[in-house]
Amino acid sequence: MVGGRREVLSLYKALLRESRKFSAYNYREYALQRIRDGFREGKLLIGEEQQRQLQRARESLEIIKRQVVIGNLYAHPELVIEK
Repeated sequence: MVGGRREVLSLYKALLRESRKFSAYNYREYALQRIRDGFREGKLLIGEEQQRQLQRARESLEIIKRQVVIGNLYAHPELVIEK
């Protein structure tokens, strides 16, 4: 079964793990909140709509990975809130 519980949980954890690598506090917190909200809303989906959302999450993971690399090239100093 594509989109089984194990796969969804693995994707969720991978998204959270990659998002925590953002060097910029605002990007990091925004991404983490969007991921949590998206998966919370998505747990009620079934069938084809669930598959579309899972594919979108996989694509988002790839985007986040690229953005983390780019963001780390232009890292900013830590904000006061991060200390």
